[in-house]
Amino acid sequence: MDAYDEDSHNRRGPDGSKGARLPESGTDGHESPVAGGEGNGPSVTGAAADESPADDTERNESSAVRTERNESSAVRTDAHESSVGGTDANEQPPVDTDPVGGAEPAAPPRTGVAALSPRYQVGAAVALAAVAVAACVHLGMVFLSLAPANTVTKQHGKAIEEWVYPEFEQNWKLFAPNPLQQNIAVQVRAEVRTKDGDLRTTGWRDLSARDGSAIDGNLLPSHTQQNELRRAWDFLAATHGTDNRPVGLRGALSETYMRRIVTMRLYREDAIGRQGLVQRVQVRSRTTNVQPPVWSRERFSSKPVYRVLPWWTVTADEAAGGVA
Repeated sequence: MDAYDEDSHNRRGPDGSKGARLPESGTDGHESPVAGGEGNGPSVTGAAADESPADDTERNESSAVRTERNESSAVRTDAHESSVGGTDANEQPPVDTDPVGGAEPAAPPRTGVAALSPRYQVGAAVALAAVAVAACVHLGMVFLSLAPANTVTKQHGKAIEEWVYPEFEQNWKLFAPNPLQQNIAVQVRAEVRTKDGDLRTTGWRDLSARDGSAIDGNLLPSHTQQNELRRAWDFLAATHGTDNRPVGLRGALSETYMRRIVTMRLYREDAIGRQGLVQRVQVRSRTTNVQPPVWSRERFSSKPVYRVLPWWTVTADEAAGGVA
């Protein structure tokens, strides 16, 4: 009879006792010694005797598979974090500072008014408030000067006129149904007391022609060159009669305004101050009709028409160099 029982995997000894289970082969290719034999060390009993090297191999393989799965999962996690954060997978993640004990981030630098010291901030606030109040008062005055007669204009009409006229006067000529069809040039001449004591009269200076040459070809002409002289003449012509005498207080105001403008220009543009002092000035207008197109049947005279105002005596302040 064979030494191995058909119904059991255990080996039987010569005396019929069961020995340790023999594996088919060892892990290194040699057969393991029979447990319980002489000179082979202590015998293996219990559940440990029933385990085989094959089971150990399966457990080792299962552990290796789980280790590979864990490593694959870790690689996918690192790759996902790298794709989301836009950083390298090997780059160390940023370390969050402790909100309690860590260093606080530096505050952004202050700009504008906030960068000023408290004293200058107060000054800037006061200046802005003053500008805002002045702008509101000016807009209110201009509105009241254009609005129909009301209680405010009846009680404070003089103060409104003194604020608005003549520098800030408004009109509606832009929407006139019949626009101007004439060219009006303002000219001036002066009586100058020379340094030798003689009194000399200058020739006529065409101030409108000078403004026109300064505007021609200038992409950004100044408001003074475009409107100062023209508006001053319109104001004067509207407040004077056909005899060139002022009508009311606004007529006298228009004369003062025009005299200041022409005196200032004589000193600045003609260097009258080098020759002497201006004693008197005289203003005239030269009006010519705008010629119609060739296909029109209208005919206008091309002869200029002059309107000559009387001589105005220049005040001491104006004679000292002109007042703007």
